[in-house]
Amino acid sequence: MATHDPEQLAAAVRAACIQAALDGYEQAQIAGLCHEGAWECAVDAIRRLEIDVILQQEASAVGDSARTGK
Repeated sequence: MATHDPEQLAAAVRAACIQAALDGYEQAQIAGLCHEGAWECAVDAIRRLEIDVILQQEASAVGDSARTGK
């Protein structure tokens, strides 16, 4: 069983939150929402993040690095 590095997991969650916020904001701006509406969409995008997917990706990355020795 792979050991999870808490710092690596936290960094992955942070990166996913930032990307979700940027994507949500951009899509809202494209749709014509004002700044406040776009900001609400950005926050909602973070709320909709599927944490299970992030955990699976990190577990896969840990497994891959264990197999390759990196």
